[in-house]
Amino acid sequence: MTDDEATRAVQQWREIAPDGVLLDGFHALKHALRFGANVRLALTSDKDSVLALAADLADDLSDVIGDLVVEVPTQALRDLLPRVHPTQVAAVAVRPSRQANRDELSRLPRLSPVVVLDNPRNLGNVGAVVRLAAGLGATGVVTTGDMDPWHPNAVRAGAGLHFATAVERVSLGDLPPGPLYALDPEGEDIRSVVLPDDALLAFGSERHGISPELRSRATELVALPMRPQVSSYNLATSVAMALFHWGGPPPAQTGQLPRG
Repeated sequence: MTDDEATRAVQQWREIAPDGVLLDGFHALKHALRFGANVRLALTSDKDSVLALAADLADDLSDVIGDLVVEVPTQALRDLLPRVHPTQVAAVAVRPSRQANRDELSRLPRLSPVVVLDNPRNLGNVGAVVRLAAGLGATGVVTTGDMDPWHPNAVRAGAGLHFATAVERVSLGDLPPGPLYALDPEGEDIRSVVLPDDALLAFGSERHGISPELRSRATELVALPMRPQVSSYNLATSVAMALFHWGGPPPAQTGQLPRG
């Protein structure tokens, strides 16, 4: 890599980064590529280390990453990023079409639930939920309120797995179709409820729970089992418990996620 090539790569980053999705670190880049992200540019201050990580953790992507990643001086990378990830690589990807995501979330029949986060307040929790939804095969994650679920802090916490599921912000009036199961301490024990594949699973914040508006729309209120005097679970923990309950018993040697 010549000095001129590095300079051009830095200039290209400055041009495309404001409108792109920041992929912070090797794992975010790896996941985004595996799930079809349009990655415009990736920079590192140590390409040999990135290639070694690819060979060790993502051999299927070694050639792609080798062609994509551009090495730039350490100080140049520091100047471009709020902080440099320990893996010393960052990339910029194109955000998926909002309309395509909404179409995916609304398509029926659905084979897995949509997670609804009602006015979440912590971007790290949003990203953790996206990571769970991707891993457990949910159709997608929608948020209400003013937080952008594609904020860099949420994408960082999601390890790039926003590209593995449909993630969008919507109003309560624009929720995807399907029966709405809202998590609420006054609801029926979730262990006695069969969650259908087309369910919307709605979660409020740890502090405030679901909003009155969402509660009024609920098909059914369901509650997670909880020891008396314990006030709440972390949001991502609650989502994991509900999605695991939806999934049911493990599949018999199929390697596929169960449904229903």
